[in-house]
Amino acid sequence: MPQVGVGVFQVPPQEAQRVVEDALELGYRHVDTAAAYVNEAGVGAALRACGLPRADVFVTSKLRNGDQGYDQALRAYDDSCARLGVEALDLYLVHWPNPAAGRFADSWRALRRLHDEGRVRAVGVSNFLPEHLDALEGVPAVNQVELHPTFQQRDLVRTCRERGIVVEAYSPLGQGADLDDPAVREVARAHDATCAQVVLAWHLHLGHVVIPKSARRERLRENLSATSIRLTDDEVASITALERGHRTGGDPATFSLSQIR
Repeated sequence: MPQVGVGVFQVPPQEAQRVVEDALELGYRHVDTAAAYVNEAGVGAALRACGLPRADVFVTSKLRNGDQGYDQALRAYDDSCARLGVEALDLYLVHWPNPAAGRFADSWRALRRLHDEGRVRAVGVSNFLPEHLDALEGVPAVNQVELHPTFQQRDLVRTCRERGIVVEAYSPLGQGADLDDPAVREVARAHDATCAQVVLAWHLHLGHVVIPKSARRERLRENLSATSIRLTDDEVASITALERGHRTGGDPATFSLSQIR
């Protein structure tokens, strides 16, 4: 899985193809979508239009809350593949635990079956807290969670790493809120870079997979070029010190919406 991908959360369906085509043209090879974003068809159109071999692009989608359950998850996977126009996904995630519904363990069993049958390359989860991970049989390949300088979920990250679970950060810039901190601006000046680039470089230094979202071509280019920035240990520490417990998205303990575009 490429360490930097492009996310399409909140990208309108009519814009998804253009955004993903721009990203692929700029060099991205990792695209993250979800059934709940209602833009899988646009992502699929971009995959067909870009001219790249299917094997060259790592594609992730996710099981929405409204499709949780064993049989439902199996059908939902096929539906996502159909909308994307692919035979198989590289990664399929249970999008939220939605513990109130009590079906995430059954959903996970369905994903493991898909993997065992060779119908998907890897399976994982998203927004799962340690107690949700404890309820699963087997180990997810990935846990995709909200993660940025002011919301680092250190205990969860530690748990994932102890179990060999890749940590993937969504909202890696705190939806932009983390970019105005003086510490981030100081590091950006030192590297003649944007604040977004140094925050992404911080993630990469710590080993997180990141999927920043932007609909603007120039911003997509800037985000991808963060891979060339090397921060010093002191610079990493100054950004790490920004932890505030500032969650910007839903709480996995209670979130239950089916569509979240």
